[in-house]
Amino acid sequence: MPPFAAHWAFFLDVDGTLLDHAEHPRAVHVGRELRRLLERLLAVCGGAVAMISGRSAADVEALFAPLACPVAGQHGTERRSADGTLHRHAPPLAQLGRAAAELVQLTAAHEGLVFENKGMTLALHYRRAPGLRALVEGEMRRLAAALGDEFELQAGKFIWELKPSGKDKGSAIAEFMDEAPFAGRLPVFVGDDLTDEYGFALVNRLGGHSVKVGSGATRAAWRLADAAAVRRWLGEYVKRYARRGAAPGRR
Repeated sequence: MPPFAAHWAFFLDVDGTLLDHAEHPRAVHVGRELRRLLERLLAVCGGAVAMISGRSAADVEALFAPLACPVAGQHGTERRSADGTLHRHAPPLAQLGRAAAELVQLTAAHEGLVFENKGMTLALHYRRAPGLRALVEGEMRRLAAALGDEFELQAGKFIWELKPSGKDKGSAIAEFMDEAPFAGRLPVFVGDDLTDEYGFALVNRLGGHSVKVGSGATRAAWRLADAAAVRRWLGEYVKRYARRGAAPGRR
């Protein structure tokens, strides 16, 4: 892992990075210790900490409440900046509604599939039914082709998602880096999934630190074993700079 520096800005994926994966998206739990860790991280970084998730922004905020911090949801299609403004990249939702209706029927017909309608993205999970991977991929590719250029398909760990074209976790990080309190700092992005590779590529271009959680090929320059290792590493960063009695300065 890279040596700590005072001018970092942290961008953190949620599932599989801050939180251990669960069979169902609603089965995860955010404990008091993790909330306290993130509160302290925000304090020592002068607020330059954002969550970058495939979940909706509202879902992330509800999970971590009462903690409040910047968040990008649905792979960058929505983003709450540090001043509280919610930015949305709105797709043609009528088309998405028809695709959602088909996915409801598909999950009803196949036990183990979990469908999530996040508002601007549609996710089909098969963690409970890995044998249905080919079926899920085929159906999602068919729907993506029917939706046209306004939407694109995104693969992840036991999940396929339909999302608006032109936005991803990398574009969300880039937008944050143009705003206070992130501007002028060195970006550090930690993620575990295929969707995080966009963020790794962006952070690498900016000369920051990209950190992959778990195994697998990646563009990231550094690696941590699992979510527990991520929490320990963030805790070490907090201890380093909390002892100094002041928020880290900018470069």
